[in-house]
Amino acid sequence: VQLQASGGGLVQAGGSLKLSCQFSGTTFSVNAVGWYRQAPGKQRDLIAGISSGGTDYANSVKGRFSISRDNAKNTVYLQMNNLKPEDTAIYYCNVAGDDDLLADFPSWGQGTLVTVSS
Repeated sequence: VQLQASGGGLVQAGGSLKLSCQFSGTTFSVNAVGWYRQAPGKQRDLIAGISSGGTDYANSVKGRFSISRDNAKNTVYLQMNNLKPEDTAIYYCNVAGDDDLLADFPSWGQGTLVTVSS
């Protein structure tokens, strides 16, 4: 699976960004999609996902971030509002044929860096 995340950048606290992730090369029908982030020195965490169970968010981003998908374009989006310095991280997306967005995915792509200044 090839995953190309884009849309990151430098933004001031309180600002907004919209990330995109185009995926290709899947040999399965994509059921669930997710956004993850990895801050310096920390593990990569799932922060938003869409699955057969609906949409879910980590508490740290709930109410500020919104995930969506365009199946025709094989693209997943993450609208990020009211950004905080603690949102600074590399953001990645991934896709699954089932609902397991915590699987050990074999590929991640390069991600896109989001830096929030105070």
